[in-house]
Amino acid sequence: MDIGISTDDEDLPPILLTIIISLVGLTGNASVIWFLGFRMHRNAFYTYILNLAAADFLYLCFHITEVLTEVIEIILPIHIPTYGIIRTGAIIFYIAGLSMLGAISTERCLSVLRPIWYCCHRPRHTSTVMCALLWGLSVFLSTLERVCFSYFNTTEAPCKKVEFTITAWLVILFVILSGSSLALLGRMLCRSQRKPLTRLYVTILLTVLVFFFCGLPFSVRLFLLVWIQNDSNMLTCLHLVSSVLSCVNSSANPIIYFFVGSYRQQVQGRNLKLVLERALQDTPEEGECGGSLPRGTLEMSGSRVEQG
Repeated sequence: MDIGISTDDEDLPPILLTIIISLVGLTGNASVIWFLGFRMHRNAFYTYILNLAAADFLYLCFHITEVLTEVIEIILPIHIPTYGIIRTGAIIFYIAGLSMLGAISTERCLSVLRPIWYCCHRPRHTSTVMCALLWGLSVFLSTLERVCFSYFNTTEAPCKKVEFTITAWLVILFVILSGSSLALLGRMLCRSQRKPLTRLYVTILLTVLVFFFCGLPFSVRLFLLVWIQNDSNMLTCLHLVSSVLSCVNSSANPIIYFFVGSYRQQVQGRNLKLVLERALQDTPEEGECGGSLPRGTLEMSGSRVEQG
C-alpha cells in the first residue's frame, strides 16, 4: 500500500506543525526511556510502558523523516525511492504502540476484575514475552504488507488478504481497548464494588482516551486508502489530519505522565523520576478515599521486580 500523498505549498503549515510536535514528543519519550530503562527498578508494568515509549519514539523518528521527505519533494521536483520503506517503518511502530497499549489495558483489567486469579496464575515473565511477541507480530504484518504491495497490484487477491488481516488485528485491538477501558471505568464508578482511584488508573484511562481521539484517525486512513484510492482530495485531507493527530498521540504520553504525577504536588524540588513514579503509582494516597488504604494485589504496581 503506497500511502504517500502528493503535496503542495498549502500543505507546509501542517507539515511544520507536525515537525514541531514530533520534536517535543521525541524529547519526552526519550526521557521516559532513560528513566525506565536505566534509572528505575523495572517491574512488569514498567516493561510495558518502556516498550510503549520506545514504539512512540521510533514512530516519531520515522514519521518526521517521512515529513521531511515530503518537504524535500515540495521544494525540489524529485522522487525519493526510500519513501515506501520509511512508511513501512512508521506503520510497524504504530501497530507496536497500539499493541502495547492493548496489552496494558488487558492486564490492568484482569488484575482488577480477577485479582486473586491474576496474581496466582500470571507467569513471572509475561510482560517481557508478550512485548517480544507483539513486536514480532508488528514487524511481520508491516513487512508482509510492503512485500505484497511491491509485487502485486492493490486490487489483487493477495493484497486484499493482507489488508484484511491487518484490519482484523487493528479491530481486535480497538475492541480490547474499548472493552477493558469501559470495564475499568465501570468498576471505579460502581458503588457496590468501587475501587479506590489511583494515579495509575488515571494514567491508563487518559492514555487510551488520547489514542481514541488522536491515534484512531491514522488507522482509519490505513483502512480507507485501499477502498477510496480515486478520491485524491479526500486522501490528501485525511493524510494531513491523521499525520498531525498521530504525532500528538505519540507525543502525549510523557505529558500525561508529568500531569498525573505532579497533580496536587509541589513540583518544585521534585525531579522527573519521582514525577514518573507517581504517575505509575497503583496505591491510593493518604487522605484519599478516607485515608490510607492497603496496597492492591496487582504485581505490576511495583511490589515485585520482574527480572529479564
